[in-house]
Amino acid sequence: MDEKFEEQGKLPELKLDARQAQGFLSFFKTLPKDTRAVRLFDRRDYYTAHGDDATFIAKTYYHTTTALRQLGNGVGALSSVSVSKNMFETISRDILLERMDRTLELYEGSGSNWRLVKSGTPGNFGSFEDILFANNEMQDSPAIVALAPTFDQNGCTVGLGYVDITKRVLGLAEFLDDSHFTNLESALVALGCRECLVPTETGKSSEYRPLYDAISRCGVMITERKKTEFKGRDLVQDLGRLVKGSVEPVRDLVSGFECAAGALGCILSYAELLADESNYGNYTVKQYNLNSYMRLDSAAMRALNVMESKSDANKNFSLFGLMNRTCTAGMGKRLLHMWLKQPLLDVDEINCRLDLVQAFVEDAALRQDLRQHLKRISDIELLTRNLERKRASLLHVVKLYQSGIRIPFIKSVLVRYDGQFATLIRERYIDPLEKWSDDNHLNKFIALVETAVDLDQLEHGEYMISSAYDPSLSALKDEQETLEQQIHNLHKQTANDLDLPIDKSLKLDKGTQFGHVFRITKKEEPKVRRQLTSHYIVLETRKDGVKFTNTKLKKLGDRYQKIVEEYKSCQKELVARVVQTVASFSEVFEGLAGSLSELDVLLSFADLASSCPTAYTRPNISPPDTGDIILEGCRHPCVEAQDWVNFISNDCRLVRGESWFQIITGPNMGGKSTYIRQVGVNVLMAQVGSFVPCDNATVSIRDCIFARVGAGDCQLRGVSTFMQEMLETASILKGATDRSLIIIDELGRGTSTYDGFGLAWAICEHIVEEIKAPTLFATHFHELTALANRNGSNGHKQIAGVANFHVSAHIDSFSRKLTMLYNVQPGACDQSFGIHVAEFANFPQSVVALAREKASELEDFSPNAMIPNDCKEAASKRKREFDPNDVSRGTARARQFLQDFTQLPLDKMDLKQALQQLRKMKTDLEKNAVDSQWLQQLFSSSD
Repeated sequence: MDEKFEEQGKLPELKLDARQAQGFLSFFKTLPKDTRAVRLFDRRDYYTAHGDDATFIAKTYYHTTTALRQLGNGVGALSSVSVSKNMFETISRDILLERMDRTLELYEGSGSNWRLVKSGTPGNFGSFEDILFANNEMQDSPAIVALAPTFDQNGCTVGLGYVDITKRVLGLAEFLDDSHFTNLESALVALGCRECLVPTETGKSSEYRPLYDAISRCGVMITERKKTEFKGRDLVQDLGRLVKGSVEPVRDLVSGFECAAGALGCILSYAELLADESNYGNYTVKQYNLNSYMRLDSAAMRALNVMESKSDANKNFSLFGLMNRTCTAGMGKRLLHMWLKQPLLDVDEINCRLDLVQAFVEDAALRQDLRQHLKRISDIELLTRNLERKRASLLHVVKLYQSGIRIPFIKSVLVRYDGQFATLIRERYIDPLEKWSDDNHLNKFIALVETAVDLDQLEHGEYMISSAYDPSLSALKDEQETLEQQIHNLHKQTANDLDLPIDKSLKLDKGTQFGHVFRITKKEEPKVRRQLTSHYIVLETRKDGVKFTNTKLKKLGDRYQKIVEEYKSCQKELVARVVQTVASFSEVFEGLAGSLSELDVLLSFADLASSCPTAYTRPNISPPDTGDIILEGCRHPCVEAQDWVNFISNDCRLVRGESWFQIITGPNMGGKSTYIRQVGVNVLMAQVGSFVPCDNATVSIRDCIFARVGAGDCQLRGVSTFMQEMLETASILKGATDRSLIIIDELGRGTSTYDGFGLAWAICEHIVEEIKAPTLFATHFHELTALANRNGSNGHKQIAGVANFHVSAHIDSFSRKLTMLYNVQPGACDQSFGIHVAEFANFPQSVVALAREKASELEDFSPNAMIPNDCKEAASKRKREFDPNDVSRGTARARQFLQDFTQLPLDKMDLKQALQQLRKMKTDLEKNAVDSQWLQQLFSSSD
């Protein structure tokens, strides 16, 4: 075992005798095979894992197989690893909160008798909450989704049911989806789904493969369940026990669905909601509407860096990390998570949030005072849930009380505000807080706690019921104090009898073994030995002294211990009664939590907008069918937040009929990707209700943001880079509408130049003419800029609203040094900078020189011939127009020349041989060019 491993923490010793080991091995063999489950066994002081699970833990968490031990001997020996309590918490958090490929099971027992006591999945980890969030905030509210898909000639109808166990919400949805399941993907993202239930049979059919791919793209665990579990026959009856209020609205809601009812029925069974009586009457059921929020698929979430990633160098790498300045414990973070996944579509709702943010931005004292109070608010949602599930203690009650007594201070700060949004703040926060904190609600709870709980003991870390709360407890407390006084008096009397100074020489001890005893040092013992022998009972003689007692002290001590036990028992009963009473205030706490968490997030937005070196501005919001997207002095919030960045702002004007479709060209590293991303991020922030990093901003609401900004191979699914690119682009073409925002970066680079250019051109035309969505299209295909010059002549349709922009760069005419200017300017880029970027990367000078030579030779063999004649003047350097058939023949031969050239084994040829071969190929091409003026002109220009 290496030293570093030992330093990180020594493994608990695997202490099993032969009989225990044999019994456990016989039990372990009976466990069903489950490749996803990580099984841990509680051995009181430590935990163990065995078999493949032990190897997984050793490699993943200890990073060495030297942690493994063998349990048993010979062929039946079992690889095992011991796990400390701290490591158990680490493993639990990683499996249930980070990974999406494992489940967790915890067993208790001994010998061959073990039973499963806890099981958890990434979507359903309720039984592990006390471990996961004992010392950590709950940052996200996971949802479990069940799907009941039905295929027909029109496509696939998806029946969807979901449960958010933290917020106690059940939901249904039913919608028609395309072959790429774009609607489903956006729903999984918006709901924050971490686990998806599907019928077992779906895995056996090829038509379900795109469904599985869509779920996997969202990083969601797929759990297969028997088709018989997807039944909605008794759903209304079951929901009647779970939901608040009358069952009639539930019956009306469920009757409107065909497939979704079965999906929701599967969730009730899987999450075992009916098995826990604390769920009864505490859930709400609603219909989830796909059109309620802006739709974001997994590709857009990744492209815009909306959520945190393990690879982030710092928290400002993600939009969530940057915007999360919440103060409450967990509640604000979870709401921000939800808001970023569910941007608004309603102009009035967005402006309401923006009004509140503006109020907090303009009044710094108001903002700071509120944030100071919110820092002392606990996670009311989680505490309330523990109360309802009967897993709360007096500690939880006290935390609710400590949060509750802050409400009057928060309310008084809000009341002091007299700005232009005072009416809105009163409606949104002051009135609800007054409603929930009156004498029939929160004040009643506070009075209960102040009466029932001994608040003076909180300073000592003790959570106890006040003795004055109950007559029985008060009587026991009085008797306990009387006995303490009698014992103290006996102590004084004994000190006088033995002629020893009290407390200095004669001490009174209280321990678990003997109860109350007297103790003197061994040095003092000879002085009183005769009296000890005749009048007292010596219990123990040790280095630290002699312990002794007498009949009187023993009787008082026994009586005292009995009273203490009765007092504890009475305390326990009263705690249970108080906790049960406090649970009846759940609705009050839920109302308070909703108001406080929303206030927390909006204050977080205001703090971000005010504290940045360059202040944010309030966006003007217009309906989706009117207005434009105009961002002046626009910046990328995450990039400018990095310490080493001096960000250069740019304007973006997506104007209907003028620049609704923008083609952005320019060098690599010139800022194209950052520019198009920052537009998407700014639009998303505006629709969440936040100020944006611009000088001025106008946003026409978008119903969806589609982003394809780079793809990677997915070898495990047999998907190449280009195929991944095409799948994402197909989702855009099928799912986008004229109300969407489309962001595309470097489309078509994963295949040959000609195929890629052809695809890019066709996709651009389709977006402009059919979808009509505002689009930012960054590309290295400079020929695409010809789209902006289509005038409708020569039989081609005129395309309106296409504009060219480029990121500028400067090349010194003497040193050829390239300087990126990061400015986005109108017009197309007039040259390529690939070789200059290669110089940046310190390519050998010989390689750079050869690249320039070859680029010069082959420059005219470009795909410009594929561009319609009316666009050639803008797209190419040719000064003459040629017959289209002539150009077609010439480019075909030129292509063949390039293919032959690329197949030459240049690495095996010396320079002389290579030049001879190239001259021969050129001569052959010239002979074949007698009937092509285009090729002849090419040769003459190259000479």
